[in-house]
Amino acid sequence: MKTVNFIQKKLNISDKSINATLKLLSEDCTIPFISRYRKDATGNLDEIEIEQISKLNKQFEDIIKRKESIIKSIEEQESLSPELKQRLEDSFDIQELEDLYLPFKKRRKTKADAAKEKGLEPLAKIIMIQKDQDIKFLASKYVNDQVTSEEEALQGARDIMAEWINENMYVRKNLRRLFQRKAVVNSKLVKAKKDEDAAQKFSQYFEWEESLNKTPSHRLLAMLRAEKEGFVKINIEIDKEEALEFIKHAIIKSKNESSEQVVLAIKDSYKRLLEPAISNETLQEAKEKADKKAIEIFSENLSQLLLAPPLGEKRILAIDPGYKSGCKVVCLDEKGDLLHNETIYPHAPQNESGMAMKKIRSMVNAYNIQAISIGNGTASRETEFFIKKIAFDKPLQVFVVSEAGASVYSASKIARDEFPSFDVTVRGAISIGRRLSDPLAELVKIDAKSIGVGQYQHDVDQTQLKNELDSTVMKCVNSVGINLNTASKSLLSYVSGIGEKMAENIVNYRTENGAYENRKQLKKVPRLGEKAYQQAAAFVRITNGENPLDNSAVHPEAYKIIEKMAKDLDIKTNDLIANKEKIALIEAEKYITEEVGILGIKDIIKELEKPGLDPRKAAKVFEFDPNVKKITDLKTGMILPGIVNNITAFGCFVDLGIKESGLVHISQLKEGFVSDVNEVVKLHQHVQVRVTEVDEARKRIQLSMIL
Repeated sequence: MKTVNFIQKKLNISDKSINATLKLLSEDCTIPFISRYRKDATGNLDEIEIEQISKLNKQFEDIIKRKESIIKSIEEQESLSPELKQRLEDSFDIQELEDLYLPFKKRRKTKADAAKEKGLEPLAKIIMIQKDQDIKFLASKYVNDQVTSEEEALQGARDIMAEWINENMYVRKNLRRLFQRKAVVNSKLVKAKKDEDAAQKFSQYFEWEESLNKTPSHRLLAMLRAEKEGFVKINIEIDKEEALEFIKHAIIKSKNESSEQVVLAIKDSYKRLLEPAISNETLQEAKEKADKKAIEIFSENLSQLLLAPPLGEKRILAIDPGYKSGCKVVCLDEKGDLLHNETIYPHAPQNESGMAMKKIRSMVNAYNIQAISIGNGTASRETEFFIKKIAFDKPLQVFVVSEAGASVYSASKIARDEFPSFDVTVRGAISIGRRLSDPLAELVKIDAKSIGVGQYQHDVDQTQLKNELDSTVMKCVNSVGINLNTASKSLLSYVSGIGEKMAENIVNYRTENGAYENRKQLKKVPRLGEKAYQQAAAFVRITNGENPLDNSAVHPEAYKIIEKMAKDLDIKTNDLIANKEKIALIEAEKYITEEVGILGIKDIIKELEKPGLDPRKAAKVFEFDPNVKKITDLKTGMILPGIVNNITAFGCFVDLGIKESGLVHISQLKEGFVSDVNEVVKLHQHVQVRVTEVDEARKRIQLSMIL
């Protein structure tokens, strides 16, 4: 089987598109570049499809490597028959390969090995045939210095047969199917942990049982966390009698003394070998599915967060609220650079609100502030109310932004490198201001797991999570495009074809030589060759540069096509950009080349109409209910405005402007059945909710969007 056939079995994509994609990936082309600038080659595959092809290609390569390793190992044992070799070469199922390898796998000495050393394998073979014979008489022939009785001989034979049954591929394959269809997951309390305070958060799982294939991903991950922390013990089980009946049906050929011994071996094999192995496999498979679902939700939430509406290049006064330690205030210019910082104390215990108001007014006027950004942590609502009492000389927009991860950023090496002369409180406030101006540019500096979206990020496969989140960040950065002359090293490192070291070189070149005037200057950056330039050039923007196309998503390889379009229309290239009347006259088919097909030409025309358009919407001010300041202000039946601040498989959490977020269960998102929360709500969406339950003791709020 070839790679393309393996991938085609999993995806409904033509072999031509798969081969073209694999070729581009082998040439070190990135997924954003392929999906955006090689549509004609791939047949218009999107990023998701290209990523699936890439993953399946890696999976196929891993299977080939494992297969080669297994064949080599069996060859070294001089046990590789032509038939076995053919079966291994024909198989592309990793479980089947492992089952074929199981009898040859190096392992600790087993009961069967001990019995074979005593010379009992011939006895096991005779019994396994299941002929009608006197078993005790047969066993007596194997009594010797090492085997002291007939029963010991029979026990040894049963140990050997149990291992054979465990290695039977038909049995293992169908037993897996039985577990996949009918397995039940149950958890029981570890009694020694019952009285620990932390145990209560897992009390739901002290006595829990349900069908494994109906267990939601979030619940399985919660149960596994409870087991990991030692509060419960999890088991995966199927009906024992049904499993034994299936194995008997597959193995037993007659009804006599020999078959009775085989039945005993079957029971032993199931209890000691098959059930533990297959139940562990089944749980691991369920865990992988749960990981995948949790990571998908985390990735989707992260994408929505990174692509949140930016305010743009404005002068911002940012406040990191606090009580006793005061509110840290910073003033930032249009580029996000620090102009001024100080601390005010408008709240208890100092209550210096009059002086704080004067300072804020003074800073707003002195630094020509255009908007105010307030972190949504401790004292956020009080600070928002305080700011709105100030009589400014001009209207100012006041935003409350998520400060999740700001403390992580402020203590990071990135923050220390950016602001070596300032402490963590100043850096945190700067981050709060910058994430209003451009959430994407600021949040890429923070470990995605610390941003506060998704659930169970510490329980899922960490390598898989990191890869998926890195991929998500890259998609977001390249879908927006970045300003080459203002982008940080962190942001640049996610640009197609760049990476961390190259990003550092780009920033250093900018520092030493001044702002980039055109995209071609990237080629002067040390170690940035033609391939990296090809992959990166169209995803960076240069405003007010030498060529207006450098501020668009048009790839430099297409500039000559646009020049020809302009020449045919008898106008200058600059006059074609954003000229809808002239663009409408372009006949796309005339400009197809060997490198750029009709899909590429249509994308070029679309980009010419709105060059450099930011796909993100503009930031909007949101007003919480001024009468709700803490959980005790909530009453059942209240209709309140809120902002979706987290999405899970079972619903979404909504920020009501107080410390505790409320949960809208998936059943309360709208009338009728909802299969996917993301179909109804998005992160940072402004919603109206009804309070259905308030549990002040447990700090839990239940909400409904069915008003």
